[in-house]
Amino acid sequence: MQNTIITIARVYGSGGRTIGKMLSRQLDIPYYDRNLIYLASDNSGIGVQQFSENDEKVGKDPINFDIVPSENKRYVSQNAIFEHQSRIVHNVADQSDCIIVGRCANHLLWNGRHKLLRIFIYAPNDVCVKTIMKKFSVSEYEAQKTFKQINKHRKEYYKYHTGREWESARNYDMCFDTSVYSYDRVVNAVKQYYNIFKEI
Repeated sequence: MQNTIITIARVYGSGGRTIGKMLSRQLDIPYYDRNLIYLASDNSGIGVQQFSENDEKVGKDPINFDIVPSENKRYVSQNAIFEHQSRIVHNVADQSDCIIVGRCANHLLWNGRHKLLRIFIYAPNDVCVKTIMKKFSVSEYEAQKTFKQINKHRKEYYKYHTGREWESARNYDMCFDTSVYSYDRVVNAVKQYYNIFKEI
């Protein structure tokens, strides 16, 4: 039996993570985001810090091998980090219906093994910046800087590992602007499609 997997790609500050957690609670299915880092670390034997430093990033600087146990050095490269995390994405998708946020999951799982509902959450830049300011109690300058930096990393990461454009609607089944639709409305819409997918 195929599992139904909801993948969520999100512009930083648009509420994608919150929506994912709301869906998880209401559908009573597992939610995976940064906890994938810990699963990948346990599975590979590579330190959590290595995964955290390279999470949804494509860096030009070499990884700091000084903090990696000698027996693990041969495994540690940015591509290797991605491969280990990709295996975990497939593993959790094979276990049960679930929600996976980021990590190119919409691309990795596009293989016909599961029913895949690919969601993209976004909002205008100014709305995202205001959300970041409020959530983290930072200045507008700091919020804008963080907004640009994180979304730049996500675009580059997605392009590098998939060859596709992160923000292109062609990569998703549903796209929601959270400046227009409340989190509750987005969750309700996705729940309806999820239930339809379950019946197909």
